[in-house]
Amino acid sequence: MAESDTAADGLERKLATILSADVAAYSRLMAEDEERTLQTFRAHKEIFEKLVQLHRGRVFNTAGDAILAEFGSAVEAVRCATEIQAALRTRNDQLPSERQVNFRIGVNLGDVIVQGADLLGDGVNLAARLQGVAEPGGICISGSVYDQVLNKLSLSFKPLGELNYKNLPQPVRTFAIARVDGLGVLPSPARRRQLVNGLRSRPFVIVALVLITVGGVFLVRSHYERNRAEYAHTTGSQAPQVDQRRIEREARRMARANRKIADANALAAPEAGRSSRSPIKWAARLPRQRPATTGAGSIAGRCATPPAARPSRPTASRRRGSCWAIG
Repeated sequence: MAESDTAADGLERKLATILSADVAAYSRLMAEDEERTLQTFRAHKEIFEKLVQLHRGRVFNTAGDAILAEFGSAVEAVRCATEIQAALRTRNDQLPSERQVNFRIGVNLGDVIVQGADLLGDGVNLAARLQGVAEPGGICISGSVYDQVLNKLSLSFKPLGELNYKNLPQPVRTFAIARVDGLGVLPSPARRRQLVNGLRSRPFVIVALVLITVGGVFLVRSHYERNRAEYAHTTGSQAPQVDQRRIEREARRMARANRKIADANALAAPEAGRSSRSPIKWAARLPRQRPATTGAGSIAGRCATPPAARPSRPTASRRRGSCWAIG
């Protein structure tokens, strides 16, 4: 543990490794069965505290399901966190999946303020934020802890990038412990969380995406304007403009005309039904006309002769084929 120093204002500060843990879905477990949840939590907490003492740490604060512990060594803090998860996994395997009490653990190395037996400051707050990122049964550590434990423990890490945390001014390098020798794979945050928070921590990436989008729109528009200019130069006239309002007016006009035609057809249909003789059928009953010939005996010649010069009135049978009938 680093030597503590006394500031001018009387506050004592020191460098410490903080381990923060809480129970995932604790409110749901309590709502479903308070007594069984408390019994399981107390049994888990007892194992938790024994392992902290075994690795020369101390629990300095508890609140509900949250536990805060400090260590003088980042290596010991991470080793303790992995052993806690291994021991609690063994106990949880004996419980139904919906009744398991899984801890999330975050570990941070930073400067803290000493206030009696309690510790305060951003070093403690960051450990709590890391614990919030961890998956149930998983462990997340800060970049400062990663630098201390790298190549000192048989662990595999998953980098999550520089993440922004609530009420902390600077993004923090974050890692999840993905695998532990003798324990196997630990739950770790999904990659999508890394991508989303990574974009938040890099405003210049968002600015670059916006600039690329604006540039693409400008290129498309300039290409369209250039094609219009080439069309006007080739044909000697302006490129045709699409008048959306005119198209809509023409569509409405055609719709009205179609409705009028449909109404007229609907009115004409009953009148056509009342007619007893079709014009086409009546025309079919007319005799077939002979070809016109020149001369007095032709049909044209008979039609040209006035009725008074004719010798007699044509009979009914002859009238049908005469020019009177045709007239």
